Amino acid sequence: MGALLVTGGAGFIGSNFILQYMKKRPGEKVVNFDNLTYAGNLENLKDVEKDDHYTFVKGDIADQGQVTEAITRNGIDRIVNFAAESHVDRSILDPLVFIKTNVLGTQILIDCARTAGVEKFVHVSTDEVYGSLSADDPAFTEKTPLDPSSPYSASKASSDLLVHAACRTFGFPGLITRCSNNYGPYQFPEKLIPLIISNALEERKLPVYGDGLNVRDWIHVEDHCDGVRVVLEKGVVGEVYNLGGASELNNLDVVKTILKHLDKSQNLIEFVKDRPGHDRRYAMDISYVEEKLGWVPTRTFKEGLAETVEWYVANREWWSRVKDGRYRKYYENQYGQRLST
Repeated sequence: MGALLVTGGAGFIGSNFILQYMKKRPGEKVVNFDNLTYAGNLENLKDVEKDDHYTFVKGDIADQGQVTEAITRNGIDRIVNFAAESHVDRSILDPLVFIKTNVLGTQILIDCARTAGVEKFVHVSTDEVYGSLSADDPAFTEKTPLDPSSPYSASKASSDLLVHAACRTFGFPGLITRCSNNYGPYQFPEKLIPLIISNALEERKLPVYGDGLNVRDWIHVEDHCDGVRVVLEKGVVGEVYNLGGASELNNLDVVKTILKHLDKSQNLIEFVKDRPGHDRRYAMDISYVEEKLGWVPTRTFKEGLAETVEWYVANREWWSRVKDGRYRKYYENQYGQRLST
């Protein structure tokens, strides 16, 4: 067997995937290819950085030369693509960055993987490509038409279509996963749950968009990573698989539950102007992946959120270093190279 290339492996989901995969598949070579933009944090991977089966390569998926070298030098035969710009607010401020990484970068990965004869390519996407649901609409299925609302989700829908087209045109060994909102350890504190936990611990205001009643389906990151692994190992080339947590909750209820766990006052909540084009509701139908591959999430949101709150309480130094930027020094200290800002 060759090696697995994980793009975006220093990010929240990618790093959790590598940690979990190396526990479940010891002895397999894993190459982490990440450009270490603001959300990439190699501190997440301290537990495996000295493992002989783990290699880190700093690189940009939008750079064909860097991708080709990483694939050929390391004998890559499978790729899981987590690399993406993923924050909706940032995509509204600067859509072009999202097009470069999420669209151009995905096409370059496809081209390089085809040239190298990669055997399987799992492209990790999002439920946001389906757009917004009303309160009474059925959950998204794999057949739901794509209807993205933000530059972020439009860039992800575009990348999905590039993978789909490569499968149709070239017989490319691509698969697509689309997942609902993740939460868990090592999540960058610009996202709702870690932002609320860390701000509450610091007695800072908790910003909630609009009326706070936007509904999301929540999945623990370890359940998501397990789903991606199952798709990698058992999935049928050309297929799309929805991965979700079967846990629909509105944002305000999530915030209030976190405050209850931390014994903090709801007076910290501050309603702010709603995000432009803010999708009202997401919901995922995961019956297809359960039927075809036997995957289901193992954590309830109640269990997973309690664990997550405890992790952030116990790992204050980790998120403090992220918030004040000190985490950026870890790469420089480990590899002796400065990061661009």
